[in-house]
Amino acid sequence: MREIKIINNDWYFSDTAKSAPANIPADWEGLNLPHTWNGTDGQDGGNDYKRCKAFYCKEILASDLTGEEIFLEFDAVNSTAEVFWNGVSLLVHHGGYSRFRVKIPADSIKEKNILTVSADNSRNETVYPQNADFTFYGGIYRSVKIVSVPSAHFDLEYSGAPGVTVTPEIIGDDADVKIKAYTKNADGTKVKFTIFDGENTVGEAEADGENADAVIKIDNVHLWNGRKDPHLYTLKAELVKDGEILDTVSTRFGCRTFKVDPEKGFILNGKEYPLRGVSRHQDYPGKGNALSYEDHKRDIDLILEVGATTIRLAHYQHAQEFYDLCDETGLVIWAEIPYISKHMPGGRENTISQMKELISQNYNHPCIVTWGLSNEITIAGAADPDLIENHKILNKLCHEMDSTRPTTLAAVTMCPIDAEVVHISDILSYNHYFGWYGGDTSMNGPWFDTFHKKYPDRPIGISEYGCEALNWHTSKPVQGDYTEEYQAYYHEELIKQIADRPYLWATHVWNMFDFAADARAEGGENGMNHKGLVTFDRQYKKDAFYAYQAWLSDVPMVHLCGKRYIDRVEDVTKVTVYSNCDEVELFANGVSLGKQTKGKYPFFYFEVKNEGETTLEVKAGDLCDTATIKKVDTPNEAYIMKDEGDVINWFEINTPDGRFSINDTIGDIMSTFGGKIAAVKILLKLKNAMSSGDGDKKDGKKKGGMEVAGFEMSMGILKNVYGMAKGFTVKRVFSMLGGKFTKEQILEINAMLNKVKKK
Repeated sequence: MREIKIINNDWYFSDTAKSAPANIPADWEGLNLPHTWNGTDGQDGGNDYKRCKAFYCKEILASDLTGEEIFLEFDAVNSTAEVFWNGVSLLVHHGGYSRFRVKIPADSIKEKNILTVSADNSRNETVYPQNADFTFYGGIYRSVKIVSVPSAHFDLEYSGAPGVTVTPEIIGDDADVKIKAYTKNADGTKVKFTIFDGENTVGEAEADGENADAVIKIDNVHLWNGRKDPHLYTLKAELVKDGEILDTVSTRFGCRTFKVDPEKGFILNGKEYPLRGVSRHQDYPGKGNALSYEDHKRDIDLILEVGATTIRLAHYQHAQEFYDLCDETGLVIWAEIPYISKHMPGGRENTISQMKELISQNYNHPCIVTWGLSNEITIAGAADPDLIENHKILNKLCHEMDSTRPTTLAAVTMCPIDAEVVHISDILSYNHYFGWYGGDTSMNGPWFDTFHKKYPDRPIGISEYGCEALNWHTSKPVQGDYTEEYQAYYHEELIKQIADRPYLWATHVWNMFDFAADARAEGGENGMNHKGLVTFDRQYKKDAFYAYQAWLSDVPMVHLCGKRYIDRVEDVTKVTVYSNCDEVELFANGVSLGKQTKGKYPFFYFEVKNEGETTLEVKAGDLCDTATIKKVDTPNEAYIMKDEGDVINWFEINTPDGRFSINDTIGDIMSTFGGKIAAVKILLKLKNAMSSGDGDKKDGKKKGGMEVAGFEMSMGILKNVYGMAKGFTVKRVFSMLGGKFTKEQILEINAMLNKVKKK
């Protein structure tokens, strides 16, 4: 019989070793898996986290290897792994997010054996991802197992797959469940299939062990119906010879129908089922991607709490535990490979192998409804013939491996809607950040209306949208200020536009959680992307979280915004309430400020006198929430974002009436003749500063040429973003380019703009 042993304990690690050791080295670090060496330096900014080949080793006793055939199973090693057994290389695997296995030669087993694994996240031009807005944590960050099986067994050597596929077909009230098992050395065997509904047997079949196909009918099938009723069945497959069970595998599955309609959106089991949800990166503070089951469960619980019906699992294959949780809770999933940001001509085979593994390992999960081909891959241009051919190959592969699910693609704003690449996949979504990286929030809905009008038969959705927020606060939020208030406003506006467009087949907030991107230097905390509705440590739900909960959740709730924004200077302040209840009432120091009835959207706005200290309480039926505000004479500096080293206060830049400043947008500045002249001078100053390296120093070293290249790439991208650049403030450009220019340089440019009259 199959025996599985988890071997996560008692490993030894070195990130300086050059080769696999013959014995356990005395000077290597002892540790348990899962593990990454980038848990700290991959999250602190500077884009300088260690990318290298590191080694792990462990002693394996012969007594742990009990089967006729022995396999090592790795749930994920990032990103290229090589497995050594007693110093001999057995396998090289390229791809840091999927399961792979390797067979141990029987004649190589000793009483004591040394298993060594190299994990290599070094830069290269063949293994995805290499360029992306997240940290590529190196390490063995998921479990390692020994799988011992008899000579005749369910296949363990094809793309990390479970050895059995299940394809339900709904026919009226029943389901025909098509089953296929994959076996090795199965001459003279039979496969017995049994389907269970809980403890009850609902169907059985038997097939020849070497051609193990069967169909089992489930009468009055209980459908997997998303969050409403995520019902699961279990298939058990037993490999039998002469009455003896040799090997057993099992898999859970769900029976459902779905389609994507270009007018009505997502339809589950014949009924409209709006997919409104979030994207998820899998890392945690200090742990990187080396997560526990409890970490995955915490993420699922928070996603359920916000009311989401769908998750885009970005931008790679996630842990099997997480897909299992999505099956159990009814969350609908977009699964994708890390073909992202930069097309690498040498990476085609890697995109193919990663897609094969993604589909092979996850085919049976009812939560998954689409396979994602790529993300923002056209940043450098959409016309590359090799890029287009790569997508056609992947699209065909997906259809050959899985005829039940459509393919999709996440295109980026600057990719033209007529580009060939965006019409390869079956369905499509776009990543848009109007209102954050340029443009304004009002541009989002009309853009999709334009696409929908031109291509009415093509399903379109939103794969990413969002903006960043830290613990900064203001009563006058503006684009690019990183305040919790602007993030809340942005998402209120996006919710309104999405709610009015049911044709959007799916929408995914970027992102559910803040996540590490070591190259970033924005918002006052380096190394992080702060677009999450929840903080990186999962401890604080930003106000925008509750905006979605009010819109999406059926559980009654009320939330008073601005709990971290206490000190306020204005005499009358705006107070926002989110609730899915029909009516809310706000009290200030116990005095009612009136009731409001919910309108089209679940947002309520009150004007409150700001005198002394005020305790606010909002009531909605039996629910209530409280906050405190306090009248102050001068703004609380703790609420105001400053640049690195606190050398300048962005909110106290000189802004004379009738004159421009760095707080004005490029579009407004360029609308005047004097502004055009000033803009040219500013661009030259920025380029010269970056060329000399004066504007960006780290540990006394100048970056120079690398920063110029980044600057020119940014400017080139802006020229192709449908006018979005006009929505950037000059201040926002400083932030995008690292926010590390000196106080003197920023003030000089601001003074130049102060000389230019507005219209």
